[in-house]
Amino acid sequence: MKAEAVPRWASTLDSVVVYAQGALCRRLARGTVPRDGRVRVTGLPRSADPGSLRVRVVGAGGVRVTEARAVAEAESPDSRPTGELRREVERLRDAVDALRARRDRQRGLIDEVAALRPVPPPRAEDSPHRRTPVDAWLALAEFVDARLTASHPRLREIEEELTHVRHELDVAVDRLSRASTDTPDARSGTTLCAAVTLAGHGDADVEVEVEVEYGVPGAVWVPAYRLAHRRGGSDGRLLLRASVAQRTGEDWTGVRVSLATADLRRRADVPRLRSIRIGREQPAPASSGWRQPPRGLDDLFGGYDAAGPRPKSGTATPARAGAPVPPSPLPPPPPPPPPPSPTAAAYGYGAPAGALPAPGGMPEGGESAVPGGTAPDRTPPPALRKAGGPRPAAPAAPGRAAPAPASAPRAVPAPPPAPATGPPRPSGAELDYAALVLHGPDGPPERRGRLFPESAADPVAAEHRRRAEAVAALPLPGHAVRPRESAGSFDHRYDAAARADVPSDGTWHTITVGEVAVGLRTEYLCVPSVEQSVYTTLVLSNATDQALLAGPLEVTADGEFLLTTALPTLAPGGVCRVGLGTEEAIGVTRRTNLHESTAGLRNNVTVLDHRVHVELANRLPVPVTVEVRERVPVTSDADVRIEERADWRAPEAGTDPERHAPGTRLWRVEIPARSTSALDGGYVIRIPAGKALTGGNRRS
Repeated sequence: MKAEAVPRWASTLDSVVVYAQGALCRRLARGTVPRDGRVRVTGLPRSADPGSLRVRVVGAGGVRVTEARAVAEAESPDSRPTGELRREVERLRDAVDALRARRDRQRGLIDEVAALRPVPPPRAEDSPHRRTPVDAWLALAEFVDARLTASHPRLREIEEELTHVRHELDVAVDRLSRASTDTPDARSGTTLCAAVTLAGHGDADVEVEVEVEYGVPGAVWVPAYRLAHRRGGSDGRLLLRASVAQRTGEDWTGVRVSLATADLRRRADVPRLRSIRIGREQPAPASSGWRQPPRGLDDLFGGYDAAGPRPKSGTATPARAGAPVPPSPLPPPPPPPPPPSPTAAAYGYGAPAGALPAPGGMPEGGESAVPGGTAPDRTPPPALRKAGGPRPAAPAAPGRAAPAPASAPRAVPAPPPAPATGPPRPSGAELDYAALVLHGPDGPPERRGRLFPESAADPVAAEHRRRAEAVAALPLPGHAVRPRESAGSFDHRYDAAARADVPSDGTWHTITVGEVAVGLRTEYLCVPSVEQSVYTTLVLSNATDQALLAGPLEVTADGEFLLTTALPTLAPGGVCRVGLGTEEAIGVTRRTNLHESTAGLRNNVTVLDHRVHVELANRLPVPVTVEVRERVPVTSDADVRIEERADWRAPEAGTDPERHAPGTRLWRVEIPARSTSALDGGYVIRIPAGKALTGGNRRS
């Protein structure tokens, strides 16, 4: 009776959530549920984490998922295309091999023709000398010269063509190495699918849609921004973008991308607080789903062990009629089992969880137990014990040293630890029945006929995960910051407004997430006493309920690119200033005048009158507001007086002292479009004669 094939449903990648490192992918598959409810959803990448597999039925209908596990299957060569790049590389390699063979043949032909030499016939001793046939020599030389003249250009053409094809091959190989890892690296391999069992459909054929979710390593992202505004305006657009790199083994084509700052591998289990009891000890409850192995399990393989070792294939010789049959050699003694754990020893379990030790245990003399029976008794007879005679020494086991004589000091072995009480406590891997493997009679003696978790990892999947995790070492773009470093103690998620494409090539790709609502104000700042230039500053305020992470900010003004700067992390409602450099459309000129005189009854007070004149010219088509910063001398001497003669003002109290030094004065003036404005100010310093420095009244 031929078993029915399990239906295979093709799946399509629908959405991806990229975390700080790693991603969570969701695939959709649709099909008709068979009678037994078992289907296989294909398309999962080889680097997927089998422990993160989750399957659910989309929509109602009473159909539910009762089992879901990841299964690796062999893939035939024709099950997927090798890709245009791989076929191009193979074609160019064949072309290089063919051209190399043509070049070698042409070189061999040239060497063969160039080696042609006239060979005179042998001359007998008594024969006279003959004249050299000059015509034949010249004809041979003309033949060789004509052949070489025609062969060398052909060889040069072949070598030029070979150089050109080699260059194309190098380019193709480089493109293939940089291409997506979704392109297979071999003609055949293994693929991963989800084995799903559905229930609740009855006997009718029901068409359902299932969602398969799994986690993959090898995906990282960093935020980036693009700000577009008008010169002199108070409005702008801030676009949140993301640089995403992934090498998961599958191309993300037309998927909904979400970006999260959380750690995909964070600990999510809730800690359990156990109670403290005072009084009589109570046994811990047994773990659910655990069953003790049956008794006498080792006797099941007694006949198999008695039959002797299995003959090697291809070495057995046919027995002749009447020939004596050689006796079967005894099987080698099995290796001694490891010492039992204290908890499992009380319940008859060996060191590996879930395994029973062989009956009879481990004898004190170091000998292993006879397969299927108990250890031999080495106790002397009662008569010898009563007579007080010496105890017979047990024979040493093979490979062990002989016991020391009675006169030598004997080491007293440490007493075994007291066995712990209570039922065994299997781990989560031992309760995962789908991952348990039944070991046969050829396995280790302590594992024969028992279920153990498969400890050997899949080397193919491990290699895919190792290559996928290499994207974490990619160098970051300029001004980029890891999401975990800029998010702080909070986690945020950003959903892209449109579907995007991110190939699995391990390089950075920029996608647009969406527009961010921000408040924008343009400020112009001028410090003419230091530099006669006007600087532009953008004041950004986060008007959303999510934080803006630190990252590079590209600024454009009136459609022209200005610069790329760094945007710090902005909490909801936070404000930051972004400098854009000098504004050439606003000119500034500063002139100063100093008048020195004396005052007082005896002219004992030096009066220094400073005059400051600042002119601003706005050549922009919009009005601007410019903040002009000046400075006034400060003193701690009460006899030195400073009088200000200007309409400037001091910075507001409570402002950042690092931004405004002591003595800073501010002018804030609004200049109409294509017009000028003038500012006049000054201050007077009165210094008593006793406080003045001789020759120190140097002023700017």
